[in-house]
Amino acid sequence: MKLTLAGTAGFCYGVKRAVEMAQQAARSGRPCVMLGPVIHNRSVIDRLMAQGVTLVEKPDEVPEGALVILRSHGEGEEVHRLLRAKGAQVVDTTCPNVSRIHKLVRRADEEGRRVILIGEPGHPELRAIAGWCRDPLIFEGPEELETYLRNHQDVAKGPVTMAAQTTCNKNVWNFCKENAKKLCTNLKIFDTICNATYARQDEAQRLAAQNDAVVVIGGRDSANTRRLFELCSALCPDTLWVERPDELDPEKLMDRASVAITAGASTPVWIIKEVIHKMSEEKMEIEESFAELLEKSLDKTLHTGEKATGVVTAITPTEVCVELGIKYPGYIPLDELTDDPTAKVEDLVHVGDEIEAFVVLVSDRDCQVKLSKKKLDSVKSWDDIEAAEENKTVVEGVVTEENKGGVVVSIKGVRVFVPASQTGIPRDQPLTELVKQKVRLRITEVNRSRRRVVGSIRAVAAAERAEKAAEVWNNIEVGKHYHGVVKSLTSYGAFVDIGGVDGMVHISELSWSRIKHPSEVVNPGDEVDVYVIAFDPEKRKISLGMKDPDANPWSNFIAKYNPGDTAAVRVVKLMNFGAFAEIVPGVDGLIHISQLADHRVEKPSDVVHEGDEVDVKITDIDYDHKKVSLSIRALLEGPAEDEELVEEPAQEAEEAPVETAETEETPETAE
Repeated sequence: MKLTLAGTAGFCYGVKRAVEMAQQAARSGRPCVMLGPVIHNRSVIDRLMAQGVTLVEKPDEVPEGALVILRSHGEGEEVHRLLRAKGAQVVDTTCPNVSRIHKLVRRADEEGRRVILIGEPGHPELRAIAGWCRDPLIFEGPEELETYLRNHQDVAKGPVTMAAQTTCNKNVWNFCKENAKKLCTNLKIFDTICNATYARQDEAQRLAAQNDAVVVIGGRDSANTRRLFELCSALCPDTLWVERPDELDPEKLMDRASVAITAGASTPVWIIKEVIHKMSEEKMEIEESFAELLEKSLDKTLHTGEKATGVVTAITPTEVCVELGIKYPGYIPLDELTDDPTAKVEDLVHVGDEIEAFVVLVSDRDCQVKLSKKKLDSVKSWDDIEAAEENKTVVEGVVTEENKGGVVVSIKGVRVFVPASQTGIPRDQPLTELVKQKVRLRITEVNRSRRRVVGSIRAVAAAERAEKAAEVWNNIEVGKHYHGVVKSLTSYGAFVDIGGVDGMVHISELSWSRIKHPSEVVNPGDEVDVYVIAFDPEKRKISLGMKDPDANPWSNFIAKYNPGDTAAVRVVKLMNFGAFAEIVPGVDGLIHISQLADHRVEKPSDVVHEGDEVDVKITDIDYDHKKVSLSIRALLEGPAEDEELVEEPAQEAEEAPVETAETEETPETAE
C-alpha cells in the first residue's frame, strides 16, 4: 500500500498556540477552568482535564478569581466584561486571525456600518465574532444572502462591512462576495478566511482525487475536520472519518493500492501517529516504514535561510505552490521567481517540476513557507560573476533601471552597474531606452565584500563590431552585395554600416533620378541593399552603390527613342546656353539656345521656364557619352530645314551627362 500523509495535516498555528497556552496554565498550580473546550478535539481536552483543568460552559459557572482559559475560537465582548467583574485572570487563547476579525467588526460597528458575517451561525467562532458588534447578519451561503439583500433595500443601500468565518469554504465566500458587490452600494469586504485552512482543504482535495481511499482524522465537533471529510468524500467515495485510532476499521482499507491521510487543524501529532501506527499493526503492506513516514512529514522542519527542494503543485496568477514534503506548503511569489521582467512564468516552471529555492520565512501563524528562487539564484550568481570577470566572458542580463551616471543590469539577481560611457548610447540620447531590454556585457570590476559589480555593454559591442569588420575585409570584393543600415547623412552622400564597417554611397549613386540631398532617398536607420563599387584596404575606405542596374534609365531611353523621334519633355534647368529637359526619369537632354525657337533668343527664360512641358525633336544621341540633343525649332520649321539643323554647330555648347546636369566632386569615403 502506498501511504501519503498530507503536509498540512494536524495543528495549525492558532490551535498549537492555544494548546500550549492551556498546558502552561494547567501547570501553574492555580485552580484553572476552561470556558468551553479550548479546541475541538476530545482527546486534547481529556488530557487537560487529567491535569486538573475544569471544563465549564457559561461565564456564571466560573469561580471568583479563577484562572480562566478562553478557547481558541474566542469569546464576545460581554463575556470578557463578566469575567472582569468576577476578578478572573484570563488566559486568552483566541487565534490571532480570529482576534483580527473581532477588531474589524468592532470598528465597523463604531462607524455605523451594518456587519454581515458568512459562516455557520451556531459555530463558537461566529458567535464570538458576533459578540463584538450590534445586530450582525449571519448567512451560511450566497443564496440566502442574495435573497435577504433583495428584500431589504435599506440594508443593501446602507454602509455594509462583510467578513467570513476563518474556516469558511473559499467557493462559498467568493459567491457571497459577488452577490454583495452586485446588490450593495456602500460595501467594505474583508477576506478573513485563514490561509492555512484554504491550503489544508486544497491539499485534501488533490489527495482525494489521486488515491483509492482517504482517512480524515479529527474531532466530531470540529467544523474544520467536517469540511475536510465533505470535500474528500465528494472526490473519493472510500473516505473514512476517525476521531481516535480505535475508530479505524482496517477492513475498509484492505486491498487499497493507495491511501491518503489528512487531519483537521485541531488534531494533535500524537493522534496522527497513533492512527498510522495502528495501520502498521494491522499488517497492512505499507511501502514506507513508520519511521520514514514521520521523518518525511510530521517531524521534518525548515528554517529561514536554508535551501529547500520541492515539487511544483500549482501555478496561480500570484504565486507558485511547492510541495516541500513537510507539514507546511511552500509558495514562491511571482516577483521572487525571477528578476527578468520579460520572462513568462509558464516558460520557467511547470506543475511537476522539481525546484530549488531559498527559505525566506517559515510562518507558523499562516502555516506556510515563503520561498525565493530569485535570492537563491543571486547567491549562486556571484560565483558566475567572478568567473566571468576573471575569464573575460560575456554575460547576459536585463536593464532594470536608469541610475545616476548609468544603468543597472540584473544578472540572475546580481546588480551590475554600467556607467553611461559604457552603455554604447550617444550622450545626446536618453538611457531610458535601455530599461527592460536584454543586453550583453562584460564584467570589468567585482568587489564581493562591498557587493559592487561594474560592467560594460560598449566593450562587447566594440569587440563584436571588430570581429564583423575583420570578416567583411577578409571577404570583400567589387560587385559584392550587402544588406546594411544607414548610419548618417551628409550633403554629398550616405554612410551605411554593412556589418562592422561603414561604407559611403555618393549622392550620385543613391538614385537614377536627380536629387538635391540624400534624405530624399534614405534616412538614418533605414535598411538598404548596397553593392561594392571600390575599396581601399589600406585606407579602410569603401565606396558603395545603391542604384539598381536593371533600372538604368539610359537603357530604358534607348529602347524607346531614336534620333528623329518626337518626345514630350519637361524643362528641369535653365542655363545661359540653353535648357535641360527630362525625357524619361533619369535621362535629360539639352535644348541649345539656338533650338529654343524659330527666331533669335537672347536668353532661355524669354522662351521657357522650369517645369514647362514642351514637345521636342530628338536631333542627336551620343551613345558613347550618353548625351542627347533636343530641338523645339525643328518642330516649328518645315522638313527641308530639319536636315540643316542637324548640321548646325549647336553641340559646341556644354552638354550634361545623363546622371545629372551638375555634379560635385566625390569626397573620400570614411570607415
